[in-house]
Amino acid sequence: MGLGTYLRLARAGFVLAREGAFSLAEGHPIPPSAKLLVGMARLIEKRDVRKTGRVTRLANALTRLGPVYVKLGQVLATRRDIIGFEIASDLAALQDALPPFDEKLVPGLLAEALGEKAKALKDISPPLAAASIAQVHKARLQTPQGERMVAVKLLRPNIRERFARDLDGLYALAGVAERFMPATRRFNGRKVVDALARSAMLEMDLRMEAAAMSELADNLGDDGDFAVPDVFWEQTGRSVLTTGWIDAVPIREVEKIQAAGMDRKKLAAGLIQSFLRQAIRDGFFHADMHPGNLFADPRTGGIVAVDFGIMGRIGKREQRFLAEILYGFITRDYYRVAELHIDIGYVPETHTIDDFAQAIRAIGEPLVGRGADEISMARVLAQLIEVTELFDMTARPELVLLQKNMVLAEGTARLLDPQFNMWTAAEPVVSEWVRRTVGPQGKLDIAREAIDEALDLARRLPDLGRRAERVLTRLEADQLRQDRKDPLIETLKWGSLAVIVLAGISLIVHLGGAL
Repeated sequence: MGLGTYLRLARAGFVLAREGAFSLAEGHPIPPSAKLLVGMARLIEKRDVRKTGRVTRLANALTRLGPVYVKLGQVLATRRDIIGFEIASDLAALQDALPPFDEKLVPGLLAEALGEKAKALKDISPPLAAASIAQVHKARLQTPQGERMVAVKLLRPNIRERFARDLDGLYALAGVAERFMPATRRFNGRKVVDALARSAMLEMDLRMEAAAMSELADNLGDDGDFAVPDVFWEQTGRSVLTTGWIDAVPIREVEKIQAAGMDRKKLAAGLIQSFLRQAIRDGFFHADMHPGNLFADPRTGGIVAVDFGIMGRIGKREQRFLAEILYGFITRDYYRVAELHIDIGYVPETHTIDDFAQAIRAIGEPLVGRGADEISMARVLAQLIEVTELFDMTARPELVLLQKNMVLAEGTARLLDPQFNMWTAAEPVVSEWVRRTVGPQGKLDIAREAIDEALDLARRLPDLGRRAERVLTRLEADQLRQDRKDPLIETLKWGSLAVIVLAGISLIVHLGGAL
């Protein structure tokens, strides 16, 4: 590591200590050497931090350290398997808000990003919101269809370079922690930083966010309870995103929503149901549904979302898994919930379905007969994670992101309706999906997918054969050059032939099973 990296790490440690972030270690088993270091770090805490909650202390520290650390907090909030449910829930409340950069830089940045097309943007306002990576301005846009009010999201100057420098420091910190505190190796610190780097790379190309908005808007179609702003592609580039302006009430301003005559209970239910449709029906969902990203539209009675930098995606198998898990809890079919976990491979077969079903029952039964305000999805997920750890369940990043957003969405729904019942709201969407998937149409869909997979395998068989033939030719040439019989080459030769035979058998099995 260079001197600059050491200095950045030293500053990070000092800020974390001053803001009291090391108080998070209280009550957790840590090595004696680490306990001594934590005790020394807490000696330099600010006096007033002891009066605040630990959420505030950690949020303050990460915010002071800048964009990379704010994003690190957001990534860790999705990794309950690493840092535990309680700390992850704290981090989920981290507000991605920083002071804006100088608005005098905006015209030059827009011209650099859009060229001549930047001239269509008029009357650009001072920054209205500023986050760790970008800030938002209001403007007028001249279009062939007339003038439109738009939101212009602009990346911070030199943000990519700053991220690269700070990421180097985080990689170094992960390496130091693993070297001197072997117990931290199970946290896979380098992989966490890898996830942060990938997330940042996508978020710092605003064309990716525009594409996510477009895909989500297509999926939502005429759902009516969840809307996405229009994207103006001519005024969108790698570092700038231009969308339609939203004239709506922020979800957190509950009194204004009430004054506008909107049905808060309907908004809460619509939010959860839309999220579940996005996840279960489409497999592509807005993964950051905190109140700052959601607005209530008095004209439609629905919700409008912004900030699509964090999106979640799950496959068909996971979509069915999620729907049936929720349906199992709703109908109290705990054996089916356990069976699904084992069938999909999340829980090793070394554990019995009966034992796992018993553990699931311990989560579900306490919910029966409870009042709406007593049933918390966050609490259920916390218990489910604890149980799956006992049964050696491997965490799946895409499902952890989905769980984290489900907790966020539930919290937002409770802000609108304190008596909100997650299970009652979920039941219509989940039941409809399960009926469709287990009924005749669902079986046809599953058979069609199996046939598609088999046909795809059939299309790839000739290519597999050609590759195997090239491998055999090279092996034979090597054998001739060596002028001797090599048992390894013979094994590889027959292995290649076996690949072709097995592929053919697999095709027959797929077709037979589908039909």
